[in-house]
Amino acid sequence: MAPPCSACPPSYGGVCRENLCYKDDGVDRTYPTEETEESNYIEPEAPTASPTVYPTTSPNTPPNADLERNEVANTPQMSQLVTCDTKLRDKCKGTTCNRYECPAGCLNSNGKVIGSVHYEMQSSICRAGLHYGAIDNEGGWLDVTRQGRKDFFVKSYKHGVQSLGKYQSANAFTVSKVTVKAITCETTASELCPYQKPASHCPRLYCPSNCMQEKHDSARVIGTLSYSDISSICRAAVHAGAIEDQSGGFVDVMPLDNKKQYIASYQNGINSESLQNPPGAKAFRVFAAI
Repeated sequence: MAPPCSACPPSYGGVCRENLCYKDDGVDRTYPTEETEESNYIEPEAPTASPTVYPTTSPNTPPNADLERNEVANTPQMSQLVTCDTKLRDKCKGTTCNRYECPAGCLNSNGKVIGSVHYEMQSSICRAGLHYGAIDNEGGWLDVTRQGRKDFFVKSYKHGVQSLGKYQSANAFTVSKVTVKAITCETTASELCPYQKPASHCPRLYCPSNCMQEKHDSARVIGTLSYSDISSICRAAVHAGAIEDQSGGFVDVMPLDNKKQYIASYQNGINSESLQNPPGAKAFRVFAAI
């Protein structure tokens, strides 16, 4: 029997290791190369595509899609129904304070009111509205604006409501009456209720019927859910499903800031446009009115 490695090719240089031909090229084949440390980055799951959003490159021609899949109803509402005793503190946790509907008869409620003009967060929303004179005992709609911390709150008697005083720092809010305004199919959020700091409220708006018939150039819709403020409010409301085109109706609008991308989609017979990094980046959302 020939000795081990006797038949190794000359290129191996006659090196023999553990009775096997071995070529010394600077790489140790006895042990596996060390693996690099695995990254802790986990690739996120692909987002589930919404059945109602269809990106498009043309603002005028709907994609060839089943129209039934493009029917969208906007169920979230900006406004909230409250009772006579509901405190603002209980309605502003983790959410934006906006618009509230108060019932009738709150003069007979025991809900406390702290302050005058500026009300402490533990105050009843509706009775603060009564005290300020924004609503009467028949109830109605109130807009609320957060005002940050105030050093003290002054008691007073106004419109049948006695408020309490508080002489220590606390968060405050103000109330105002909700106004109603009729607009046209071409009215934009930038014209009617631009975003401001501190945040301002847009009136409750009434949209006419048949805004889908407006020419695209005079009533653009840019975005989905959040719309560029140069969009038609009423056509955006139809696109979002807040109203039906054939009937029109009331909508609530919330001006927004810091929107840098708008996504196109085809919904409810309207094809919206996409837009990247618009100057100013102002936006709005539109909601069905209660």
